Amino acid sequence: MNVRIEQVGNEHDELVLIRCRAVTDEVREIESFVKSRAGSLTGTSDAKQYEIAVTDICYIESVDGKTFLYTGDGVYETAYRIYELEELLKAKHFLRISKPMLVNLMKIRSIQPAFNGRFTAVLHSGEKVIISRNYVKQLKAALKGE
Repeated sequence: MNVRIEQVGNEHDELVLIRCRAVTDEVREIESFVKSRAGSLTGTSDAKQYEIAVTDICYIESVDGKTFLYTGDGVYETAYRIYELEELLKAKHFLRISKPMLVNLMKIRSIQPAFNGRFTAVLHSGEKVIISRNYVKQLKAALKGE
């Protein structure tokens, strides 16, 4: 498979074109990955609203009835509920890892066993998040691409 990148000016729309002899699982996986990289969410920090690219979000956590988006640069509050974001971001490589938390699978550097059947995910930022034992099976399936 060859890959070619062509830079275009602002007068043209960006486009990812996949030319293939057959639409295989590999092609569908590439399509899914490209589609998952688009999008943004609105978050608030210091009484200012920001558009945060979904790809910049490391994890999302619900604390005391409020939902927060954690990026490498900061923390933003959002009006969405965790269950709404779980559904919205399902196709964008986000997975629930505990009752109050979703993680961006693309931001995980490593996973290691912890106590009582739980695991710890180490993110590219160096931050660690706990994976509840109730969600370990789904995480393993997602990492295997199932």
